[in-house]
Amino acid sequence: MSGPSLMDSLFQRTLEDLIKGLRQQLIGEQAFISKALEEIRKEIKSTDLSTKSTALLKLCYLSNLHFHDMSFAAFHALEVLSSPRFSHKKIAYHAISLSFHDSTPVLLLITNHLRKDLTSTNEFEVSLSLQCLSRIANVDLARDLTPEVFTLLSSNKLYVRKRAVAVVLRVFEKYPDSVRVCFKRLVENLENYDPQILSAVVGVFSELACKDPRSYLPLAPEFYKILVDSKSNWISIKVLKIFAKLAPLEPRLSNRVVEPICDLMRKTGAKSLLFECVRTVVTSFSEYESAVRLAVGKIREFLVDEDPNLKYLGLHALSIVASKHLWVVSENKEVVIKSLSDPDPNIKIESLRLVMAMVSEHNVAEISKVLVNYALKSDPLFCNEILGSILSTCSRNVYEIIVDFDWYVSLLGEMSRIPHCQMGEEIENQLIDIGLRVKDVRLELVRVARDLLIDPALLGNSFLHRVLSAAAWVSGEYVEFSRNPLELMEALLQPRTSLLPPSIMAIYIQSAFKVLVFCLHTCFVRGGSTAGVSASASYESFDDLSIENGAGSTVAHGQTCTSAPITNESIVNLLKLVELALSPLLGSHDVEVQERARNLLGFVDLIKLEALNSLGQEENDSEQKGVEATKIIRLVHDAFSKELGPVSLSAQGKVPVPDGLTLNENLGDLETICSDIELPSSNTFSFGYPSEEKDVSSFSNLQIKEDSGQSNESTSLLAEHRKRHGLYYLPSGKNEVISNDYPPANDPALQGDNNDTASDLVKLTAESLVPKRKPNHSKPRPVVVKLDEADEKPVAVKHPESRDDSLSGAVRDILFGSEDILPTSSRSNLPSSNRKGKEKQHMITQVESKENVVGDGNSSSRRRKDHSHGKERRHRKKNAEERNETDRKEKESSSNHPRRHKSRQRAEEPLKVPPQTSVIPDFLL
Repeated sequence: MSGPSLMDSLFQRTLEDLIKGLRQQLIGEQAFISKALEEIRKEIKSTDLSTKSTALLKLCYLSNLHFHDMSFAAFHALEVLSSPRFSHKKIAYHAISLSFHDSTPVLLLITNHLRKDLTSTNEFEVSLSLQCLSRIANVDLARDLTPEVFTLLSSNKLYVRKRAVAVVLRVFEKYPDSVRVCFKRLVENLENYDPQILSAVVGVFSELACKDPRSYLPLAPEFYKILVDSKSNWISIKVLKIFAKLAPLEPRLSNRVVEPICDLMRKTGAKSLLFECVRTVVTSFSEYESAVRLAVGKIREFLVDEDPNLKYLGLHALSIVASKHLWVVSENKEVVIKSLSDPDPNIKIESLRLVMAMVSEHNVAEISKVLVNYALKSDPLFCNEILGSILSTCSRNVYEIIVDFDWYVSLLGEMSRIPHCQMGEEIENQLIDIGLRVKDVRLELVRVARDLLIDPALLGNSFLHRVLSAAAWVSGEYVEFSRNPLELMEALLQPRTSLLPPSIMAIYIQSAFKVLVFCLHTCFVRGGSTAGVSASASYESFDDLSIENGAGSTVAHGQTCTSAPITNESIVNLLKLVELALSPLLGSHDVEVQERARNLLGFVDLIKLEALNSLGQEENDSEQKGVEATKIIRLVHDAFSKELGPVSLSAQGKVPVPDGLTLNENLGDLETICSDIELPSSNTFSFGYPSEEKDVSSFSNLQIKEDSGQSNESTSLLAEHRKRHGLYYLPSGKNEVISNDYPPANDPALQGDNNDTASDLVKLTAESLVPKRKPNHSKPRPVVVKLDEADEKPVAVKHPESRDDSLSGAVRDILFGSEDILPTSSRSNLPSSNRKGKEKQHMITQVESKENVVGDGNSSSRRRKDHSHGKERRHRKKNAEERNETDRKEKESSSNHPRRHKSRQRAEEPLKVPPQTSVIPDFLL
């Protein structure tokens, strides 16, 4: 495609024309943009730089607003960059900042352009190049352009120096070795009196100190001077952030800095600076009681302010100080509780965090009651925030603050019935987890699960399906604690379970299987042919947890529950209920539901004879078959009676891999391996309803005739099943919508006990937040099963990046390896003994670095600097020889006075503190 002609260039549409056309277009936005992109692709190939730059500007606009790819214009942007006109350079640098990244092919071609503009006499061109470098700099660019950045750090033009200081952060990050070149100039700028330069330098050190604050402790005197003398709130805020990082590393530094910070809090009228002072005190100076009390007074001013932003900042400051000074939250509890009803959602969430920070094992019940009442009256979003906070706080560290698990299980059931509850998954996990860990709570757990299962209104709430899944599992797994297993069967097999997803229905069917086996075992195996047996007969594995007490009651963990008797007649009715409820599920499209329904119905067919025989409806020749059915019941009961326990998250990793098993083997060639297997056409296999006796017999005959071709037969069955029942493998496009005529569960409009006023809730919460004596519980805290590894608190393992390590190492080498880098104020506070041994070596290193840096400059300036460096070298060499002579004489004199030498050695020995703390002793003392 050829470039545009001269006429096309003359009538080229500008960016203003493009915007007007986009707003007034009639052919559709996408069609107009596509046409505009075609024009841009033609125009950008023009040899005229004005035409090319206009096309590039329009492309930048479309890329910003409509996210169109502009990588095809990378080389054209470099062509525009070579233009001598500033307007063209501005467009080119803007396009490069938007489109260039580390993998751009032409990225290395921009190095010379940047070097040329960085050394330009036009400060605006230098500014453009620095801004672009801060966006696209990689390792190569940072390495190649470090000398130019070093030179600009001492530029006489403040506008240029400010941007050079800002770009240093990106250069240090990409090329840590540049620290050895530029760091001295960066530190020297801390003594600059221009607020713009000082603001940029402090901002750079604030970002550097966040990564490794220990490396910047020697600069504490300079930061202290800036904090005391600065008149700029922005600079003071940045310095406070630095001291918040440095103070925990050096206790003596806190003693020196805390008073200026308190003075700032008393004098400043800027809310931003005041809040930063408060945050610095409560995070890094919390051991100073006077400073903390002053900060608390300022926090109270934020809390009572009408501005919601300031009120939020006050609550946020309270949440910070609450970890170490909980009394601060107690003093402001009324404001915190009232903030739960604030219209601002951020304020409500922050006040909720403060309330949860005060929860302990003594007041968890009262606070949870208050918060549940708030949840009933809140919007759905904040309601679930409250419920999530309760769940996460109570389950922390394996329920360490829960003493009464019966209460907590009841609370979980109550939370499930809140209309806006969407925490079904978390409630499900905790119900099952508590059942596995705490044996003493299983009686109450089954009662709560029964209340959830018999409520038909919960079946229509999709957010509670996971809770119902847990309730069904608990009812089947711990059915021996149920007062009425027959009622559980009716709840598990009620018709409205069709509203549940197939995965939940499968759990319902499996739980019904367990309850049925328990009832049959209780009636026929343990009770023989008696007319009625207590339903509380426990599994053999729980004989130590429940002791039979009479014919109709069970004493379990100190609690007595009266059970309904299970008779032979009720067993027959139960079997009929199972057949009636599960027969329609044999044609379910979900394979797991169909399989479990068939398993349960097959089991019913096996034991039905025993039930009829017990009622005298069969002849005596069926007695032998009834004995066999009893054995089947005992075998299935034994399988279900094995107790389940919590499993460690790392349990799978402890299983040894068998020899010869390759877990990472690719199965992509499985189709090639099985390609030679012929699939016989068979029409005898079928899944059908019980009435289809012909298909069932065919399936039985197929199993009887199966010989050595087991793998071929399995493959054919799978293929035939896929062919006949495609819905098992592909999702159905039809979604049945079943109406739910039941009212929502726990409707607040129908409850009279949830209409408490806000003042009553505040009063109740205020009472619950008052520290109380530890109550004398009527029963001790039950045993909670814990695992060795899975229940431990996760330890954050820090994996430092190599680039950050090299950056911190370079800074340490400069600041701790030679003190000439430090500014005058910092250097004057250093002990003379620390300077003597390192001064000569650092001077040589500094001269070498300056020579390497200046070597890239122009020839005239190089000659001038070389001449001056020659003088400096001769002067320093002379001074070094004089110092060496002085050191030699001191050694000789010390050898003649051994006691003085020993005392001097003791004085020069380092303190038992981190080595960097000795750099600023005079300033701290």
